[in-house]
Amino acid sequence: MDSNSKPVETGKECIVNIPDNGSAGDGIARIDGLIIFVKDAKAGYRNVKIKISSVKDRFATAELAADSIYST
Repeated sequence: MDSNSKPVETGKECIVNIPDNGSAGDGIARIDGLIIFVKDAKAGYRNVKIKISSVKDRFATAELAADSIYST
C-alpha cells in the first residue's frame, strides 16, 4: 500500500469488530491499521456491517449499515 492508498473508500461496506469506544462515544474499528470511527457502535460489537462515510488522511468515519446484524 503506498502512502496515498487507503484500505477503504467512501460508500464501501465492511464487516468489522468494535473493540473500543473513542472519547466522543463512537465505536473504533481498524482495517489494515486505519482507524475507523463508527457512529452509534459500542465496544464489544462483533461482525458488524458498516458503511464508510468519509476517508481522511489518518482515519475514516462510518455508520452502521442499515441491514447490519451484529453480536456482542
